[in-house]
Amino acid sequence: LHLVESGGGLVQPGGSLRLSCVASGFTFENYAVGWFRQVPGKEREGVSCIGSGGLSTNYLDSVKDRFTISRDDAKNTAYLQMNNLNAAEGGVYYCAADVGPCDSAWYSYVGDDYWGKGTQVTVSS
Repeated sequence: LHLVESGGGLVQPGGSLRLSCVASGFTFENYAVGWFRQVPGKEREGVSCIGSGGLSTNYLDSVKDRFTISRDDAKNTAYLQMNNLNAAEGGVYYCAADVGPCDSAWYSYVGDDYWGKGTQVTVSS
């Protein structure tokens, strides 16, 4: 059972990155998928999720209108397009999968079974 993130890196403030999360070992299309981030000095927080079939999405208020989550079930892959990044958003970004509808409560009950190891995002000039 694997989730593997990629796409992190160094970007200047105001720049963009596209993260990818490739899943294997489970029926990806049946699961909601979400992105979390761990910023230094802060607790891990849920950033965005997308429901099974892509019928629902949810975003942290601070990233609305800048981040876009999507999924391609044929490729067992979820994406997070991040635009206009700021320095406070640098950290490790993780993807996770769990059943249930994607809404603001989903982040709090995601289990330990399906998590990636994270990809580092650094926002700096």
